[in-house]
Amino acid sequence: MTLPIRAITLDLDDTIWPIAPVMIRAESVLVDWLREHAPRTAERYPAPAMRELRDRIAAQRPDLAHDFTEQRRLTLEHMLRDSGDDTALAAAAFDVFFAARCEVEHYADSEHALARLAARLPLAALTNGNADLHRIGLMPLFRFQLGAREHGRAKPDASIFHAACARLEVEPAQVLHVGDDIEMDVVGGAQAGLRTCWINREHRSWPREHARPDLEFTTLAELADWLDAAHRTDTATA
Repeated sequence: MTLPIRAITLDLDDTIWPIAPVMIRAESVLVDWLREHAPRTAERYPAPAMRELRDRIAAQRPDLAHDFTEQRRLTLEHMLRDSGDDTALAAAAFDVFFAARCEVEHYADSEHALARLAARLPLAALTNGNADLHRIGLMPLFRFQLGAREHGRAKPDASIFHAACARLEVEPAQVLHVGDDIEMDVVGGAQAGLRTCWINREHRSWPREHARPDLEFTTLAELADWLDAAHRTDTATA
């Protein structure tokens, strides 16, 4: 099967790297920093309590559903204030957390596969998270990174997909969106008019009767293989 693809948008968390170990490590680094600089906060808010508070703030502020950075900052300010520590420490605490949040460990196939994809088509990162590709070191492979915080709306809202397509100067039907999340990436991308690729690293069964992805692979390397094969086919028939 070939698709009329002229550009690719890619999700980041759990598509290029696993996010759970990143967040656990980042929260651990943050707690260690708080023990030194705000010990009352560290004692009152160990990692599980910090996660519970962040979830509560997210539920109370649906207007910030697209902005994980602001959710985290508000959480830190609340923690410090509630513990009697200086809320001015929130900025430095966030910087420590965010630096660790951007220390990701890629899936084994990701970096090489991304280089292969970028050699074929323009790539854009499209994420609801707040990872920074400049810090991570992958930005040279991408035309741009568009986050939900920057755009003002999160996937699966069609507007963020359309904004990425506009910046790529490619019609949605000629853009392939690649991601791991069934609702955010596959269903959201399809409803926005893009072609979709489900990266199914866990070999899950597709749970929906309709709205299936155009492509499904277990790794980004398999997608790169498919794109190489499609290019060879197009060249042979040209």
